[in-house]
Amino acid sequence: MTREEIAQKLEDHGVLPTAQRLDVGEIILSSPQHTSADQIIAQIRQKGSKASKATVYNTLNLFCERGLLRTVHVDPVRQYYDPTTESHHHFYNLDSGELTDIPPDAIKLQVSMDLPAGTEQAGVEVVIQIRDSEADC
Repeated sequence: MTREEIAQKLEDHGVLPTAQRLDVGEIILSSPQHTSADQIIAQIRQKGSKASKATVYNTLNLFCERGLLRTVHVDPVRQYYDPTTESHHHFYNLDSGELTDIPPDAIKLQVSMDLPAGTEQAGVEVVIQIRDSEADC
């Protein structure tokens, strides 16, 4: 995705395409991936961007609010940003930290109880934790 296409996508979602937002957008919106804020910061700094850490976090939060990204929470201290906003699930490799998409129809979930009173289902996201297999000797 070109910088101009990213600018148009931002505008389509009501986001003013500033230079810093375009820098972040080039990293996270250009292809399907799962990236942490720290990884995005490192990548934009490699490209010469001067965006501060706070600006990157604020931009990621704005992108989430406007439907450009979704967050994937894999543990209490780590979250990833995912530009695939359609409903889907993930494998999370505990050893490598890698997230892999699982199509929504690949998991069948049945809940055998009613929702708590006064609530409605907002969505379902399954994260299956995996780890690397030990090599056979």
